[in-house]
Amino acid sequence: MRIVIVGASGTMGTYLSQAFEKEHEVIRADRKGVDVQVDITSTESIENMYKKIGAFDALICTAGPTYVGPWKTLTDAQFRNGVEGKMMGQINLVLIGQHYINPKGSFTLITGALTHDPQRNFANASAANAAVEGFVRAAAIELENGIRINAVSPTVIENSPQYFPFFPGDIPVTMHQLEFGFRKSVFGAGTGHVIKPY
Repeated sequence: MRIVIVGASGTMGTYLSQAFEKEHEVIRADRKGVDVQVDITSTESIENMYKKIGAFDALICTAGPTYVGPWKTLTDAQFRNGVEGKMMGQINLVLIGQHYINPKGSFTLITGALTHDPQRNFANASAANAAVEGFVRAAAIELENGIRINAVSPTVIENSPQYFPFFPGDIPVTMHQLEFGFRKSVFGAGTGHVIKPY
């Protein structure tokens, strides 16, 4: 299987790339251009990425910048960065990618527990996550050619201890649990699901 991982040099993307490349062809994409460069806030950049990659079977996105900081200082501009990054960036990966993906392929987007369990300083991420999950459910009933779409929604992950203080009482998701959440999306039969790997 030919799998594109967007956000491949990040914490999740690096781990998933190493896990999946043992069995499949993995194409790493991100701003740094590991195999191919992409800025998901630019539709032109997304289109160029797909043209360079050619046909593929699955796309995993672990990218999606959002604003982290106090509510009282959150501005319109900062909020829109999260909308353009985690929300529209991922949505455009699908809207554009549907014209390049092989029949019966799959898209897997990243959201998070903040959708239903908000924490201080993460209002932007909570809103973006919820929008992406709504998009996943809606897109699943309209994508053609047997193409599936799901979201993986972890809580804080074990390899990102810098975020532990923001998630008091949450048991971090192990990288192994995270991997199998993505495996369920990519290799399973479900579509329109929000997969919680914990």
